[in-house]
Amino acid sequence: MNRHLYLRAYMAGVTVPTVLLLISFSTLMLTNFIYHAYVERLLIFPLAIVPNAFGLWNMLYVALRRRWHTPIGLHGAVLPFFVGPIGVAILSSLGYVRVTSLGITVFENDHISTTELCILPLVGIAFYYLLWKYAVGFLNRVQGID
Repeated sequence: MNRHLYLRAYMAGVTVPTVLLLISFSTLMLTNFIYHAYVERLLIFPLAIVPNAFGLWNMLYVALRRRWHTPIGLHGAVLPFFVGPIGVAILSSLGYVRVTSLGITVFENDHISTTELCILPLVGIAFYYLLWKYAVGFLNRVQGID
């Protein structure tokens, strides 16, 4: 059962965000159809980076668990510290996000205050922790990795 361990880990990691992205993209396209809010360019980053990041992060978890055992939820909660800044950098280079000392302006009219900037990362970290603990952990057990 140890054949292609890292491939199985990559596939288990990629599955969770792929399913969630399918649901969120369907919701966004329905919103686009009803409200005519064009968000197609925003979908490029999650589609290209997030599933691959989950798969590679799960491979890293499998590689490190022999030497440094950490719970999978805690390992997954660290991932937003890498994916978040990359996403903000890409969105700001595309002109969708403008970072100022007062907060972040998104879509030229929505403003995220500094208070929200303190709370949103904590919500994201908690979401990633639960997602990794239950969904990716379950898929790792199904694949015989954990």
